[in-house]
Amino acid sequence: MASSSSLSRLSNLCRHFNPSKSSDNNKGVGLIKVSPEVSEALSNGGPVVALESTIISHGMPYPKNLETAKEVEAIVRGKGAVPATIAILDGIPCVGLSVVELERLANLGTQAQKTARRDIAHVVASKGNGATTVSATMLIASMVGISVFVTGGIGGVHRHGENTMDISSDLTELGRTPVAVISAGVKSILDIPRTLEYLETQGVCVAAYKTNEFPAFFTRTSGCKVPCRVDTAEECARLIDANMKLGLGTGILIAVPIPQEHEASGSLIDSVIQRALKEARDKNITGNAETPFLLARVNELTGGASLSSSILSQLWFLFSVLWNLVSVVIYCYHHMLFMSWIWLNNFLTNC
Repeated sequence: MASSSSLSRLSNLCRHFNPSKSSDNNKGVGLIKVSPEVSEALSNGGPVVALESTIISHGMPYPKNLETAKEVEAIVRGKGAVPATIAILDGIPCVGLSVVELERLANLGTQAQKTARRDIAHVVASKGNGATTVSATMLIASMVGISVFVTGGIGGVHRHGENTMDISSDLTELGRTPVAVISAGVKSILDIPRTLEYLETQGVCVAAYKTNEFPAFFTRTSGCKVPCRVDTAEECARLIDANMKLGLGTGILIAVPIPQEHEASGSLIDSVIQRALKEARDKNITGNAETPFLLARVNELTGGASLSSSILSQLWFLFSVLWNLVSVVIYCYHHMLFMSWIWLNNFLTNC
């Protein structure tokens, strides 16, 4: 009887460490191509960081997008983790892109479909090419067992969303997919208070790193307090670990503010956002076309090419800070899992 109970606990533990091998939520994992580097890291319990691909296809022109993608992956590797850029190529969801695949995606640019959760089946069925948003990246990462994902800014409730019901699927994905998303907060073109309210409704733990206020992508503050604050990478890891072990079934959003010396003027950004929003309404630009339009107009209206380039460099400096943090977080997280395994193995041995 004791032996049977021990085996049951061991089986449960294996499912916790290898979520991709269990759960009905992972039926499609056989359709996913995982790179040898990512596959080896996952098999060995090594740290893996998921990365989205819309920033490559829709975020900037070629070859800057390719250079940036390579630089980002180099930052992750430099901190001892394995990058897993996620995209759909020729109808195959890919986790971990080769240099050739990265270059292909960068060259495709906006010809690649911006792919959220709802679009995955269509892109796969039509053997198309898709650049994954936060929601699609979270889902595919979870299917193969990657529990940490880093990005710039997530989507949210659009301004005037109470009338349009324009709410990013990133938020509902956080409510049903157990992946920790580390980002610079919610894009400041969105309605941040309503976004946080929606995340609360979805049962998503929202934490901020070394601050009590939720950051707003370009700026460190938004006027919105966070329910949870973490001050070290170990605290972040413990939060992720608790969420996974409890099996809550929801994601975690950990927001890291942009460094103060690289912060854009909040008042300038807000006034420009209001103007860009009016232009979008006047031109009837809605849905998934709205965010790219608003971001492009904000860059243009804040000074043209020179200041746009400056803001872009600030954002990528921020991303490097995010990845520096996330690599430490996942090291702590995996170390804690390893120590849990040692403890349980010793416990089961003595049963």
